[in-house]
Amino acid sequence: MTGTPPAGQTGSRTPFGVRLAAAMAEHGPLCAGIDPHPGLLAAWGLADDVAGLRTFALTVVDALGGRVAALKPQSALFERHGSRGVAVLEEVVAAAREVGTLTIVDAKRGDIGSTMAGYAEAYLADGSPLAGDALTVSPFLGAGSLAPAVDLALATGRGLFVLCLTSNPEGREVQHARTADGESVAAQVARFAAEANAVELSGLSSGAAGSARGSGALGSVGLVVGATIGDAARITGVDLAAVRGPLLAPGVGAQGAGAPELAAVFGDARSQVLASSSRGVLAAGPDVAALRAAARQAAADARSALVG
Repeated sequence: MTGTPPAGQTGSRTPFGVRLAAAMAEHGPLCAGIDPHPGLLAAWGLADDVAGLRTFALTVVDALGGRVAALKPQSALFERHGSRGVAVLEEVVAAAREVGTLTIVDAKRGDIGSTMAGYAEAYLADGSPLAGDALTVSPFLGAGSLAPAVDLALATGRGLFVLCLTSNPEGREVQHARTADGESVAAQVARFAAEANAVELSGLSSGAAGSARGSGALGSVGLVVGATIGDAARITGVDLAAVRGPLLAPGVGAQGAGAPELAAVFGDARSQVLASSSRGVLAAGPDVAALRAAARQAAADARSALVG
């Protein structure tokens, strides 16, 4: 792997994988999205402008902060409002940090060289107002192009979620493609994440590793794997359990995938799954109590489905 990450975590922050595992154990395996779609803003009685965006996003943080394993603001839906929208995203990251809830900034950044390093500094560097606890990234310029993000994430105790097997039909064109030696692109991506996690986990003390969820530690480089992809992992030769990192999974529980489907998709890696729910929870707003009830139900549904 290009750009081998530093062994362990060099700063004072506990590694993201350890923090996420603890949050999942406490609150359930649910990541609640903050997706201010125009339709949701209208359903909440809010204007599709920066003021409406801010009210929507901070209401979600107020309702769910400290009650879910993680919050996932969708960067594109903030960026569509320009610089003032990005400023609201910065507020969301700061507000979640204040209440002690992990944030996964869903920006799906991916580039090469100094440009990738620039994205890494924006979303992963200490002191950046856009730096949450983790970032979604795209590996489809070659997994090794993500080395600057891996290096900085692990050096600062943050994490990554790398697109691997997504549920959109177009994703198969790239993710299922195979190299000359027969390895699928998805399997290359999973191997890249596994190698990064192996280095990180080997550098953790036994005490830190043992504090992770269950009997094993989670690394800080996870994958995005759709919960409704059926047997795609088997077809592409992806060993999800071997990644030893969290698996961010849209489509769990009430969103469509129950225990039988999850067994087919994730197999022995179900304990690593962090279910992602956005509209399923957000549709309950703007009432704070209703949002909290929807998130509790989504977390319970996810936990039940992942145990089955």
